[in-house]
Amino acid sequence: MPDHQAAQVTVWLTARQKLPPAPGSRLTLSLISLTFSSGTPLASRGAQLFADLRPMQKLLASLLTAAALAGFAAPATAQSRIKDIAAIEGVRSNQLVGYGLVVGLAGTGDSLRNCPFTRQSLEGMSERLGNNIRGSTANTKNMAAVMVTADLPAFSTPGARIDVNVSSMCDAKSLLGGALIVTGLQGADGQVYAVAQGSIQTGSVSASGASGSSVTRGVPTAGRIASGATVERETGFELANMNEVRLTLRNPDFTTAQRVAAAINQSYPNTALAENGSVVALRAPTGFGMAGFISRVENLPVQVDAPAKVIIDEVNGVIVMGEAVRVSTVAIAQGNLTVSVQENPQVSQPEPFSRGGQTVVVPQSDVSVEEERGVQMRMLGGGTSLSSLVNGLNALGVSPRDMISILQAIKAAGALQADIEVM
Repeated sequence: MPDHQAAQVTVWLTARQKLPPAPGSRLTLSLISLTFSSGTPLASRGAQLFADLRPMQKLLASLLTAAALAGFAAPATAQSRIKDIAAIEGVRSNQLVGYGLVVGLAGTGDSLRNCPFTRQSLEGMSERLGNNIRGSTANTKNMAAVMVTADLPAFSTPGARIDVNVSSMCDAKSLLGGALIVTGLQGADGQVYAVAQGSIQTGSVSASGASGSSVTRGVPTAGRIASGATVERETGFELANMNEVRLTLRNPDFTTAQRVAAAINQSYPNTALAENGSVVALRAPTGFGMAGFISRVENLPVQVDAPAKVIIDEVNGVIVMGEAVRVSTVAIAQGNLTVSVQENPQVSQPEPFSRGGQTVVVPQSDVSVEEERGVQMRMLGGGTSLSSLVNGLNALGVSPRDMISILQAIKAAGALQADIEVM
């Protein structure tokens, strides 16, 4: 502890803020040095002494608050959870499809003359229900042939309900108010995994008048049945019996794959191996079930790396650049070239009392080309961050469409360290 009478107070909040020595007062207050892990310290070297108690208390309260806020506001590297950047191999939805009939339409269904498969479906369904209408002249427009599609979520069990989409196959004008008859939904292997039935909601409006005019909002020939299918069969994927699973990165990258494996091994040693830039193999440690182990792994934070890339949408004039994009030092001069075409038609009339003359319009065009002068070359690039690159490009003062041409020219000159992808 230093001598109280020779105490000199020094409190560092930033590199430039320094508290002057207190006047010769014997009333002192000790403060133990504090250091914040974020790198923005409220630190004193050893135990510091404060004179004049009440002003020092107010000052310390202000300094502690500022230092705490600085610690919370310190920039941190953006990280993502593993569940947001990778998927478990085999844990996915499966597409189902089926063919069915929609009945109960108010005269907006298929024309049986133009849609033979609708007629055949009607005849087959009637026979199964004990009615034979083959050879009859049925011409109803209250039914329509439809395709029914759905996504079967992973680990769906029998009895679960899923949504289905219904779309017309022939010349039906609207499915509004119709009801789908029992329809089996098959997977890619031909097995029926769900059965759909229910009233269709199209979310559209359609109206027509006697004169033939009509108004339509939305798509009345496609609709949806919320919870309209019941799952009847499981996919057979047994996660609990697997000794090893594989994580598949949504955006393959070797650096990200290695970071994922390192983050997992740091918490659960020797359980992860990056096989390539897309796949990380996992093996559950002793005492963990596979589902429980995955639930812990998918919440681990990882810093995601991505290649330098510039995405260009020339149609809409949109440019998106990644954080890793850099431009070497280049000089750019960009000038505008304006071409103006002005039409000034003139009327030519014959002389008075002339025979055979006609009044005609004579086209006259004025074409001019104007090039912007006085455009100076500007230095661009050499920055170490995306913000410096953006500021340099903004300093050129050009439109997004001109910026696209400039970036392509910089890439052609070999000064753009990024891939350009044109949409």
